[in-house]
Amino acid sequence: MPNQRREDMLPGDTVPISTRREFLRRAAIATALVSPAAFTGCHVLGAAGKNKLDFGDDFGLLNLMLVLETTEVRFYERVISAPPRDLRPGEFEILRDIKANERQHLRFLKRALGPLRVKVPASNFSSVDFTSRRSVLETARNFEDNGVATLNGAGRRVKLPEFLTIAGKLVSVEGRHAASLRDMLNPGSRDFAGDDVVDENGLDRAITPDESLRRSSKLLVNPPRIVGI
Repeated sequence: MPNQRREDMLPGDTVPISTRREFLRRAAIATALVSPAAFTGCHVLGAAGKNKLDFGDDFGLLNLMLVLETTEVRFYERVISAPPRDLRPGEFEILRDIKANERQHLRFLKRALGPLRVKVPASNFSSVDFTSRRSVLETARNFEDNGVATLNGAGRRVKLPEFLTIAGKLVSVEGRHAASLRDMLNPGSRDFAGDDVVDENGLDRAITPDESLRRSSKLLVNPPRIVGI
């Protein structure tokens, strides 16, 4: 790529850091309106404010994403406040951009759920070495991979078109995050679409809500209980 600054490249990289940053910068979720009719007969009223996710209706997905996004934002805020010293040039800016996206997601979910929000457990980051670039990037990659697979799996349970639109916007951005982090961990490789995240049909893998929480459980002090599935 002509006129490309050397400091914008990683060893073995073919895509400049600045390009990946711009790619992420444009990944923003649009605010959607939830119809008041969506609250009719809402099961989640019984789970509001509690450490329980009720998938008896569509709000279960939004509350699951609320738990995941809150945990992610806490993680990224800690990383940005005291980043590993061995981060490569440009990586701090990418992590900061991802954090900004996740904060937008969380702000939207809080607005969409309002008083129907469940209680989000405290986070447990004892398994993360925040002084290590690899530990931080691998944890971030796992967060984003889990978000994509969760939305792919939970999306099939969604009935309201408004919520399906929300899930589609969220998963597209999470996928961009995951691809960028995988490229940072292994520049110039095919890891952005590795066999561990893409199935034999060329599609992103999907997991159930309980599998999603199982993957996240070590990062939560008291993981919520899932009902209604």
